[in-house]
Amino acid sequence: MTHVMACIDGSPSSAAVCDYAAWASQRLAVPLTLLHVIDRDLYPKAGDLSGSIGLGSREHLLEELAALDEKRSKLAREQGQLLLDAAKERASGAGVDTLAALQRHGDLVETLCELESDIRLLVIGKCGDGTKPGHLIGSQLESVIRTMHRPILVTPVSFKAPESLMLAFDGSATSCKGVDMLASSPLFRGLPIHLVMVGPDSSNREPLDQATRILLEAGFQVQTAIMAGEVEPTLHAYQAQHQIDLLVMGAYGHSRIREFLVGSTTTNMLRTTTSPLLLLR
Repeated sequence: MTHVMACIDGSPSSAAVCDYAAWASQRLAVPLTLLHVIDRDLYPKAGDLSGSIGLGSREHLLEELAALDEKRSKLAREQGQLLLDAAKERASGAGVDTLAALQRHGDLVETLCELESDIRLLVIGKCGDGTKPGHLIGSQLESVIRTMHRPILVTPVSFKAPESLMLAFDGSATSCKGVDMLASSPLFRGLPIHLVMVGPDSSNREPLDQATRILLEAGFQVQTAIMAGEVEPTLHAYQAQHQIDLLVMGAYGHSRIREFLVGSTTTNMLRTTTSPLLLLR
C-alpha cells in the first residue's frame, strides 16, 4: 500500500479529484498515481474477423465497423492522455514531487482490483463522466466501494483543503478500526476531530469514551457528541452547525449483507453530502 491513486476522467469532478489526491499525497508523504480507464464497453478493441464464415457481402461492412471502433478507441486513448497530462501538471503545480500516470483499457473495478495491493488511498469523484442525468452518484461508485478493501475518498466537484473532520462513530468494528487508523495516520495530523454518534446515550457512552481516549493520546483535539434522531439528517445538521470540511465513516454498518449491499446509511450519505466523504473498510 504505497500510493495515493486518483481516478481521472472527463467529468467536472476530475479537477477536485486531482486536488484532493495531491493534498493526500503530500500529507501522507507517498507518491501519487493518476489513473484513466477507457471503458471497453464504450470503446471496444478492434475485432478479429479472420474466423468469420459466410460473411459474403457483409464482410466489407464489418471491416469498416471494426475500423471505426479502432478509430474511436484511438481517439479515446488520446483524449485520456490529454486528461492525464493536464492532471499531472495540476498535481505538480500543487507541490507533488513523485507522481505517475496510468492508462488502461478495460473495466474500472477490475483494474482497481488488479492495482489494489499498491493503493494506500483511493480518490474518486462522486459523479463520473458516465453518470446519467438526475443521478446523484456515479454508476460505478457503489461497485468500487463494494469491491475495494482500501480507504476511499469520494470528492465533490470543488476542492477545499480540510481543516476539520467528523467521524460518524457507531461502535462497530469498522468504526473502531477507523479510530485506530485516524490515530496512526499522518493524513489528518493536527486537525480537530469530531466524534459523533447517533443513538441512545446509555448504550453508546463507553465505546465513544474509549475512542476519544485513543485519539487524545495520539495528540488530536477531540469533540464528542451523542445525538438523537435519524442518522443521515442528524449527521448533516451537526456537520453544517460546526462547519466541518470532511466526513469519515465506515462503508458498512452492523447489519450489512457483506457480499451484496453497501450500507443504506452510507448510500444515502453519498447521495446527499456536498463535502468529501472518506469511507473506511
